[in-house]
Amino acid sequence: MFSSLAAWLINKAGRYFEQPQEYDDPNAVISKILSELRSFGGTADFPPSKLKAGYGEQVCYVLDFLAEKALKHIDFTWNRPTYPSEELEEEVVGEDDAELTLNKIEDEIVEEDSDNDEEQFIDLNVLKAQTSKLSAESSKPAEILESNTDAAEWYLEVERVLPQLKVTVRTDNKDWRAHVDQMHQHRDGMETSLGETKGYLDKLHSEVSKTLEKVTSREKYINSQLDPLIQEYRAAQAQLSELKEQHQQVTEKVTEKTQILSELNEDLEKVKQEIEEKGSSITDGAPLVKMKQALTKLKQENIQMDIRIGVVEHALLQSKLKEKSNMTRDMHAAVIPESSIDY
Repeated sequence: MFSSLAAWLINKAGRYFEQPQEYDDPNAVISKILSELRSFGGTADFPPSKLKAGYGEQVCYVLDFLAEKALKHIDFTWNRPTYPSEELEEEVVGEDDAELTLNKIEDEIVEEDSDNDEEQFIDLNVLKAQTSKLSAESSKPAEILESNTDAAEWYLEVERVLPQLKVTVRTDNKDWRAHVDQMHQHRDGMETSLGETKGYLDKLHSEVSKTLEKVTSREKYINSQLDPLIQEYRAAQAQLSELKEQHQQVTEKVTEKTQILSELNEDLEKVKQEIEEKGSSITDGAPLVKMKQALTKLKQENIQMDIRIGVVEHALLQSKLKEKSNMTRDMHAAVIPESSIDY
């Protein structure tokens, strides 16, 4: 998708770019896109492998750059936005649910009586009728009325009936008046808490500033007292660094000398071994015995060689004698026939 979109943008920018196919080499396609990007004047300071995935920051950068070049090539200009004219509708002012009316209170009381039997509320219409009836009856008293009830019993009855005489009005949480009341309550709470905490914060600020002044004065005093010690410490530190350098140089020399000493010890060991071998060879009589044995063996071999030489000479002499006799025999045989032919 990225390569197809980049090829379309390059063609829109005025450069011919062949649309990549499904089986094309992705590395070759990406290298062509980057070369076209550089020819447009863009910079590609990221590896080409970042564009293989088809998503990421580098892909967005390439597409944004090519889109800008394409828009410039086709002379595209942005027009000012036109906003549609909206007709103002008249707000329908409905009945405000938050206004407390007697009818609504009566309806809510009736609904709550039907939903929840545990909570009992007084019906205002019935109460109004009863009060009107009582007022009508008591408008023309026949005689002076006197109460025969006990005050304690009347007080207990009032406490028993008092929860039933309460009228509760449930307010809607979405009402803006409730939000305004909450805002006023929160503001009053913030003002009261701010008034309480401001004194503590001022006191804390003064204490912190005093402690900071004390700390700065003590720091200055300590610095003034420790200046000579700091100078001595710096001098000692410089001397320590020099001694460390000298120690390092001495250790390097010691290592060189130890290497030379080890080489000399090896040479000394070799010389000692040679001396021991020569001394053992001089004092040992085994070589003389070996030489005597070799001489006796040579004498025996000489005797055997003499015997063999004698046998060979004897055989050679016999062969010579045989040849000589054969030659004389042949000569006599040749002379006898010649004499017989003369006769």
